[in-house]
Amino acid sequence: MRTITVIGASLAGLHTALALRAEGYAGRLVIVGEEHHRPYDRPPLSKEFLTGALTAEKLSLADAEEIAELDADWLLGTRAEGLDPPAGGVTLTGGRTLATDGVVIATGATPRALPGERLEGVHTLRTLDDAAALREDLSRGQVRVVVIGAGFIGAEVASSCATLGHDVTVVEAAKAPLLPQLGARMAAFCADLHTDHGVTLLTGTGVRGLHAEGAPGGGQGGRVGWVELADGRFLPADVVLVGIGVRPATDWLTGSGLALDDGVVCDAGGVTALPGVVAVGDVARTAGRRAEHWTSAMESAAVAARNLLAGATVQTYTALPYFWSDQYGIRLQLAGRRGPHDTVRLVEGAPEDRSFLAVYERDGTTTAVLAANRPRPFTRARRELAREGGLAAV
Repeated sequence: MRTITVIGASLAGLHTALALRAEGYAGRLVIVGEEHHRPYDRPPLSKEFLTGALTAEKLSLADAEEIAELDADWLLGTRAEGLDPPAGGVTLTGGRTLATDGVVIATGATPRALPGERLEGVHTLRTLDDAAALREDLSRGQVRVVVIGAGFIGAEVASSCATLGHDVTVVEAAKAPLLPQLGARMAAFCADLHTDHGVTLLTGTGVRGLHAEGAPGGGQGGRVGWVELADGRFLPADVVLVGIGVRPATDWLTGSGLALDDGVVCDAGGVTALPGVVAVGDVARTAGRRAEHWTSAMESAAVAARNLLAGATVQTYTALPYFWSDQYGIRLQLAGRRGPHDTVRLVEGAPEDRSFLAVYERDGTTTAVLAANRPRPFTRARRELAREGGLAAV
């Protein structure tokens, strides 16, 4: 391969590019990024960056020396519009075609938005620019914040807003926060974290729509003033964060010949059905699922790079899924694959003490481990889980 193009200046895209160089690839390397920023760390956007504890400069994933050693052509502020594998080309913004021998798809995911007109003060959180806009809105003094969705992003934003002294309400359609991910018992623990810190938590109700300032339901256009719930209630709001999940950024791949099914379908090595094309990060769908996690995006990149250069799947990525979340001074860590009918058992501590280690079990076998403020016991349990599952410890 004389030219390899990485589509997505993301964590996964950067680490795949670094891995290509580490594997000895000396050809032309092009990195296309829709944002104007070089790769940066996303997890702090909902936490330290939002509260002002970190600046944008501190989020960079590579310093000037590493960027120079990578020796890549950076096309930032440029969107990929299409992929034509038979012709060996990528279509970019404005109709420009980039000839390439290999393609790494690392376009990530896009936040889901609520239907209806766009109002000022309504935010999603995925990019640095998203976070900067939200932080600017939160700097207008004490404001009423409504967070729609109590998933990990919603919970972290709620925590940051509460830390900043804002009046925060979280709206969750499920009966408890993170119910599908953690199960009822541990979801109740997460609910208590919100209420412990003065955050109003409304569960079991969705959102019907957003309305502008003025009388409830009467405003048109302008700035958000009200959140209308599915049960008919109206919540006053100066700032709204919509955290209702993401969808993989695959629209530009329609007609490319790639299998698309809630992501780019690929094998456990990131290899797609098209020669010279691999997928990594949030956009990749492996074994019927996507792993929207920082660790897997970083670690699977080296595997995909090796397979791309080999022209076949010579290695697979088999590490356990791992995720962490910081909420209200509590670090939650989860590893493994919890099933909907797994039972949970406390090993150390107790939820009431806001510090514990728990395991999820199915037919006597541990499927996942969860910890709150127990990093060392969690690390031991995570390694043991990897060994029991016949997977490489991480």
